[in-house]
Amino acid sequence: MTGGRDWLDTAIRKIEADYNRSADTHLVQVELPHHPGIELYLKDESSHPTGSLKHRLARSLFLYALCNQWIGPETTVIEASSGSTAVSEAYFARMLNLRFIAVVPKTTAAAKLKAIEFQGGEICAVDDPQSVYDVCQRLANETNGHFVDQFTYAERATDWRGNNNIAESIFAQMGQEIHQIPSWIVCGAGTGGTSATIGRFIRLQQHQTRLCVADPTASIFHQHFGDRNITSLSGGCSSRIEGIGRARVEPSFIPSVIDRMIAVDDANSIGAMHALSDHLGRRVGGSTGTNIWGCAQLIEEMATSGETGSIVTLLCDGGERYGSTYYDENWLAESGLEWQPARDRLACLFGG
Repeated sequence: MTGGRDWLDTAIRKIEADYNRSADTHLVQVELPHHPGIELYLKDESSHPTGSLKHRLARSLFLYALCNQWIGPETTVIEASSGSTAVSEAYFARMLNLRFIAVVPKTTAAAKLKAIEFQGGEICAVDDPQSVYDVCQRLANETNGHFVDQFTYAERATDWRGNNNIAESIFAQMGQEIHQIPSWIVCGAGTGGTSATIGRFIRLQQHQTRLCVADPTASIFHQHFGDRNITSLSGGCSSRIEGIGRARVEPSFIPSVIDRMIAVDDANSIGAMHALSDHLGRRVGGSTGTNIWGCAQLIEEMATSGETGSIVTLLCDGGERYGSTYYDENWLAESGLEWQPARDRLACLFGG
């Protein structure tokens, strides 16, 4: 890396200052009128400057790369991303006046691509999602750049011991609630970084909270969780839920810190997404629907067994990036997904 410590110190200060200007994300309670004694909370990550949970990850990945001196003042930064991570990384690259290239599947929502470009990023779209890693490495070689590689470094770039990571924030915000220590925390897995952070923090703090990862049915992660010998899907990951689910087990996915995984059909994710959006009065993204469907299953199990307690899940991003897909009537009709039963079931859960 060229540029010396003066440039490096300035770059780190800029990112730390951006973090210091940002308030923590909100914890929103969702009423469950049919299940007294069970509380549901949403950690609303859509309020980050770049609109998604991936803002935390991108900040950590940039700091990790900077402190390893993998990025300098002339470095082209490259990432494989279906959208949200790239939006956030483009934001930090622009902050440091660095060129940023996002390698994305051609199926990525147009609104996400526009968001990447709005933050100053460039787009390299590929036909085969499984080729993104090779394309990223090729671009890094051609530009003398740095491939950030969220799928490898996500689990180690974030300080899972604390430092206001998402897990520490959740437990701090739950401090005044009826059930302060959640029975469950539910999240999805794209890189595996969030589940690794939360799972490790739970164990470090010796909480009795269990971690559940909701995963698209067409993803490899839940299959690998059940059988460690299963590591890839020959036909790729056919899930339509952007940001989560993979065709191969990524290096950042740490199954040993997960207590349970729930496979969720795309139709149920989209139906749950619509039900929650109707309940909140604002749109949420598809991966949030996956999380909520997982929560619904846990809530029903807790109610059946007479258990009380709290469940916390993540509102990963807003729905404004999915206007041409999940919220488009023509797209929904052409998808062939029977999502309405899931919407109706979740609407009943929320008291509709």
